[in-house]
Amino acid sequence: MKTIPPLETIALRTSQYIGSPPSLVIHTIFFIAIFCLAFFGFSLDQILLILTTLVSLEAIYLAIFIQMTVNQHAKQIEEVSEDVEELSENIDGIGEDVEEISKDIDTIQGDVKEISEDVEEISEDVEELSEEIEKDDREDAAEQLESLKHIDRIENSLQALLQEIQDMKRHHSE
Repeated sequence: MKTIPPLETIALRTSQYIGSPPSLVIHTIFFIAIFCLAFFGFSLDQILLILTTLVSLEAIYLAIFIQMTVNQHAKQIEEVSEDVEELSENIDGIGEDVEEISKDIDTIQGDVKEISEDVEEISEDVEELSEEIEKDDREDAAEQLESLKHIDRIENSLQALLQEIQDMKRHHSE
């Protein structure tokens, strides 16, 4: 916080004091005392001259003190106004950030939805591929079994032919 020069501090405290109950009591005592000067031989004209002079001087100083207080309050209001303006700018910035974050969240949610759909499609594709692979495996197994049976028949036929050839060779050599 900014330090206030001593003279300004005195002026501010004086203007605060002037509006207080002790100030009212002191002024009342002063006015009663000034009129008591008549008991000490002062004429009414002299008393009124002293009173008006003192009241005029007090009014001048009070006006100065009040103006200093007004100026001080104007500075404080200006500082508060600047702070409020800065806060308002910060709030606007935060609002923009929140708006951007909201847009980012919407984008992310859209991306997550798309990814979920992609994952679902991939899962379906994997399931279809698994089914096709199983089907192909079954078909391949059936084909292999058929091939093995066919090879077995060929083998049997070849053995039968070999047997016949050997029988023929034996018959021929006999």
